[in-house]
Amino acid sequence: MLIKTRGIVLSYLKYRETSIIARIYTERLGVQSYVVNSVRKAKPPGRIALFQPFTLLELVAYVAKGSGGLTRLAEFRCAEPFQTLPYEVQKSSVVLFLSEVVSRAVREEEQNEPLFQFMHDSILAFDRQTTGAENFALVFLLELAAYLGFGIDSGSELTDQVLMAGHAPTSNGAIGPATLRLHEFDRYFDELLRDPATSTIPNGRIRHELLNVVIRYYQLHVEQLGEIRSLDILSQVLN
Repeated sequence: MLIKTRGIVLSYLKYRETSIIARIYTERLGVQSYVVNSVRKAKPPGRIALFQPFTLLELVAYVAKGSGGLTRLAEFRCAEPFQTLPYEVQKSSVVLFLSEVVSRAVREEEQNEPLFQFMHDSILAFDRQTTGAENFALVFLLELAAYLGFGIDSGSELTDQVLMAGHAPTSNGAIGPATLRLHEFDRYFDELLRDPATSTIPNGRIRHELLNVVIRYYQLHVEQLGEIRSLDILSQVLN
């Protein structure tokens, strides 16, 4: 059985000599893994570029008989060509980071149209965004949390949960510096939740700390999220 659907590429693994296994968040089937043949050949060139993180595709795919099966793509093409994401280091680093988080946080093999539309629209908006790109990862993750069932309404709600999960006391029972500082971030999270354009985050160091707090928050709610390795790469390019 074949199905037509839109898809958002999350990642891929090399498979045999010229093929890949692509992990794609689809509009109609949720997260799916597909074998894609011969995209790593020298000719025709450029086909592997269609499977870079967050590329928006139109697909014709075989449907697995049971859940979790590995099937193949019969057809695929770019649905929305990007203007900036593949070409700007800062944006491509953000995309790499977010695709790693989404790959681990979104696992359902079922349709979730609001989530798909949020991701689709956010990616397109980021591609066209000319200012404020440095805060996009934070805004995206705060909004994504709502679609995943653990959204927040204020910065203090986020930092309170992180503190209760174990950031607070040191080994001798005293209150550590990290605890004292964490609530200083509340106002930045409030700005990002209310109106990202008004954000007063002063520099990349603070932005890196905010992302660490958000990832810690995700780890509380997403089982086996694990370490997000691309966060360090992102932090090097965010200013």
